[in-house]
Amino acid sequence: MRIALLGAGHIGQTIARLLAGSGDYQVTLIDKSPQALAHAASHAGPGIATLAIDSADQPALLAALRGHDAVVNALPYHLAIATATLAREAGCHYFDLTEDVAATRAIQQLAAGARTAFMPQCGLAPGFIGIVAHHLAQGFETLHDVKMRVGALPAFPTNALKYNLTWSVDGLINEYCHPCEAIRDGQRLEVLPLEGLEHFSLDGTEYEAFNTSGGLGTLCETLAGRVRTLDYKSVRYPGHQAVMKLLLEDLQLKHDQATLKDMLRKSVPGTMQDVVLVFVTVSGLKHGALMQEVFARKIFADRSETNPQSAIQITTAAGICAAVDLFRAGQLPQQGFIRQEQVALPDFLANRFGAAYQQSRQVASIG
Repeated sequence: MRIALLGAGHIGQTIARLLAGSGDYQVTLIDKSPQALAHAASHAGPGIATLAIDSADQPALLAALRGHDAVVNALPYHLAIATATLAREAGCHYFDLTEDVAATRAIQQLAAGARTAFMPQCGLAPGFIGIVAHHLAQGFETLHDVKMRVGALPAFPTNALKYNLTWSVDGLINEYCHPCEAIRDGQRLEVLPLEGLEHFSLDGTEYEAFNTSGGLGTLCETLAGRVRTLDYKSVRYPGHQAVMKLLLEDLQLKHDQATLKDMLRKSVPGTMQDVVLVFVTVSGLKHGALMQEVFARKIFADRSETNPQSAIQITTAAGICAAVDLFRAGQLPQQGFIRQEQVALPDFLANRFGAAYQQSRQVASIG
């Protein structure tokens, strides 16, 4: 299968290595930076072609996409609609990682009547979290509450934010600033980001969680009329939400996101030593009894000497690679809009790429 992979960042490089390394995909990695492409090619292994094209050059990008079977988009979320539009024009299937609600709705419209498939939101949240929640929900005759919690967290927090940059700053601020979909008392509604603060502990560690945008994917639409309460919250260490509210609301930086992003990039260190927390609880009636099912997992960074990978790299790349792989194997619809919840959790976890989510281990000692 011929893949045009857009974006040679940390996630794009990992996707390229996984797909090309499987032997079943011919990958053309496209990015505007020759330096990023050279770095990716040197780390992703053989069998990867590279093309230096600026995504703003739409005619050049369209020409590059033609002849490929599928486009895998690992570019920032604000480029999703334009890229999906080009994929449709080029006759390619389309997969991306966007958490942006408006972009997903636009892609859903693009997919209407298309002869190719469009599957956005193939990462961690949205993505894997929706697959898990929908799978658990199927086991109940009557659904009451579906609560989805995900955190991409530094393993060793040291600053007042209790946070290090583990993924896109653009995506981080986007989910902190936009209204969040939810279902309350059976009614679909929008709730404010950074609200709904709650605390919980898991494996002896204290966490907080609060509303953020996009993590539900299309579940509000899928479960409408079937569930009493449905919500998604990002998990952080206690204290993070208060600092972000100070920055975004009290200092009004939600109206000057460019300045906030610049501050974070300059002042908050990135880390490859992170942990991804996935925590889903579903309650309702089973055989007439009120029951609860829980899916809880921690995925840790790979600290190997030769090829270290952060947990967010592992989980995000595994999500989209598994989606492409299941599609190639005919285990997903072959045209139109594909929701994450159309992926069967057992199929995902049995997949060679999705198996990364089976990992659950203690933090390795760092020498």
